[in-house]
Amino acid sequence: MFRKLPFIVFLLHAYVAGRLLLDIPTGSFAFKATALWLVASLVATPLWPVARRITRQPLKDRLTMASMVAIGAFSSLFVLTFIRDVALLVSAVIGAASIADAVRTQGALAVPLLAALATIVGFVNARRRARIRRIDVPIAGLPAALHGFSIAQISDLHVGPTIKRDYLERVVDAVNELGADMIAVTGDLVDGSVRDLSKHTEPLARLTSRHGAFFVTGNHEYYSGAGAWVTELRRLGLAVLMNEHVVLRHGGAAVVVAGVTDYTAGHFDPAQHSDPAAAISGAPRDAGVLLLLAHQPRSAFAAAKAGFDLQLSGHTHGGQFFPWNFVVRLFHPFTTGLHRLGKLWVYISRGTGYWGPPKRLGAPSEITYLRLVSPPL
Repeated sequence: MFRKLPFIVFLLHAYVAGRLLLDIPTGSFAFKATALWLVASLVATPLWPVARRITRQPLKDRLTMASMVAIGAFSSLFVLTFIRDVALLVSAVIGAASIADAVRTQGALAVPLLAALATIVGFVNARRRARIRRIDVPIAGLPAALHGFSIAQISDLHVGPTIKRDYLERVVDAVNELGADMIAVTGDLVDGSVRDLSKHTEPLARLTSRHGAFFVTGNHEYYSGAGAWVTELRRLGLAVLMNEHVVLRHGGAAVVVAGVTDYTAGHFDPAQHSDPAAAISGAPRDAGVLLLLAHQPRSAFAAAKAGFDLQLSGHTHGGQFFPWNFVVRLFHPFTTGLHRLGKLWVYISRGTGYWGPPKRLGAPSEITYLRLVSPPL
């Protein structure tokens, strides 16, 4: 696939160039700026697989960042060019010549301008620290002692080539300020090896809550050496739950916190096949709440059958940026926010970091503060 990538990238850029540059006055600033953008993008976009083979730092990370910014910017440029072409087609079908002329001339100028604006706004949104999102989850039959039990959830941080220690430091500070009863880290924490990233994940050792911090693996942990990361995170003080549970005693009531390996873990290691039923096996029957940490929302169907009350997940990033925040809904049963599946509540975080292009548009990152509450009468 990587061998074909330059050819694919060339074809996509050729499409955008052919559809825009022919309708922008030659020699104008807009023509020169758009042409320069396309040339720079054509060079930078394929740098990602090249950077993967480089070991020297900071060159590796800088090339990766340049490539990811270029990919994010070209995504907007390509999508808006396609939307312009659809508008031209529709106006031709309905015979609206005046609209077609406006779309052709003004649209050719507007597309790169809007794409640049989307890239800048998306970059700022991605690089700033995730905002706090507060959610109340009504649990039927919740013991009075657990009313207000709080969980701080972080997910999909993707510490790696473009997200480093300084970002994680700010996230840890924000989580600790919430004073939650427990902390849930629902996978895709890293993109890289323990050797390369251990100094950047050290702030996790400062996570503080009444009952501790709990972690489950995501698919990216398996790309990055899951065994080594499980050992490292346990060294940092996180409780890693792999198809198992712990019981928290809170004000005289019990909270079962279970965790499963990633939904796809069995493809990497059959012994780590994700199993919500196994994770809850042997849990006390008097538990006030059965909570499951599962990286992917698709675990919800097995979790509902196993009898859980609440599942916390991530993985989808909420689509991360337009138009993928709509496309992602085609591939996942739930993409963001709080949903109901039978008696099971499922909450999907949009993620605390980002993956790939440093871009968030229409799907802001979040640190989630969830409270368990009794349903209204």
